[in-house]
Amino acid sequence: MFTLAATFLLFVGTFSSPSDAGEGGIYSLRFDPETGRFSPAVLAARTAKPTFLALHPGGGSLYATTDLEGSKGSPGEFPDTFSITEGSGSLTPLHGQMHAGVPLVHATVHPGGQALCTVSYRGNLIGTYSLSRDGSPGSPVSRITNSGKPGPRSERQDRPHPHGVTLSPDGRHLYVCDLGLDRIFSYVLDPESAALVPSNPAGIDTKPGMGPRHAVFSPDGKFLYVIGELNSTVAVYAREPVTGGLSLLQDIPTLPPGFRGTNLCAEIRMHPGGRFVYGSNRGDDSIAVFRRDPEKGLLEAVQRIPSGGSHPRHFEISPDGKWLICANRDSNNLRAFRIDPSTGELTPSPGQATVPQPTCVLFMTRH
Repeated sequence: MFTLAATFLLFVGTFSSPSDAGEGGIYSLRFDPETGRFSPAVLAARTAKPTFLALHPGGGSLYATTDLEGSKGSPGEFPDTFSITEGSGSLTPLHGQMHAGVPLVHATVHPGGQALCTVSYRGNLIGTYSLSRDGSPGSPVSRITNSGKPGPRSERQDRPHPHGVTLSPDGRHLYVCDLGLDRIFSYVLDPESAALVPSNPAGIDTKPGMGPRHAVFSPDGKFLYVIGELNSTVAVYAREPVTGGLSLLQDIPTLPPGFRGTNLCAEIRMHPGGRFVYGSNRGDDSIAVFRRDPEKGLLEAVQRIPSGGSHPRHFEISPDGKWLICANRDSNNLRAFRIDPSTGELTPSPGQATVPQPTCVLFMTRH
């Protein structure tokens, strides 16, 4: 028996579509932090391949990127936007499901709630939108395409492929991981207008063949942690707070020495307390755990644990820092792991939930 006041509400983005066998779209379910168990997942919104979800800081609006290309509307329209009903967790479309003209893979919202930033991997497009008081996006403000020399992995690095957008904790700088160009682009974001202009310096090249995918900041904004999809490493950068410039401090692998096989990293997350960093391995199907030096920013590997399924596309840490929930896309399941507060190590719980092709886990505050 779940007591709503004692549980977390989760939303799950998926690769599923209403046209697939059965239902498809965004799912919701409850997670009990005392037992580590889930309620059954229910369909919260019928929509096509909502692969990544982002939440407005006010908690009333949810944004879903779509992996469909040119399904409705024209280029420059925005991700699906939903209002969230308090208590039930049901989702109501705010703008009639107007999919973007190019497929979007990632999104983030300014901490002040005034601007939404999105990125298209296949369409080479970085977009920003101003947000109204109810969280609805307006017309595009900035639409930027990347250019540069592709990386050496021609099968994946044939052209620009921006994959992740990350805002500094102060909301001043937006960083774009471009997997195709082995580069992290840096922009200054004006939250009032949602306009982007290149920073000075305008970014930094990664090691060749890294394929930077996603990034996460330390709570104080001094360090940026970038996971390399193609070379299975985490790169640690020091950030200059005024210019936003980055300088490389460390590369650390997500796999043990001598690993044999194919692996592609996916997600990276920071523990709310700032002491631990986590990264997912697809192929090895594991979560890598790192201890973090808060002063120097450097990482030390402490654990690598099976993800509890196949193809851990995404995971998220609970707001209280006690749990990590992993979305295993190819095994259609979520798995829960308890986080040791002293070491950061993970222990699997008996709890798991069935969700079709889960690709993103989003925690709400307790309802």
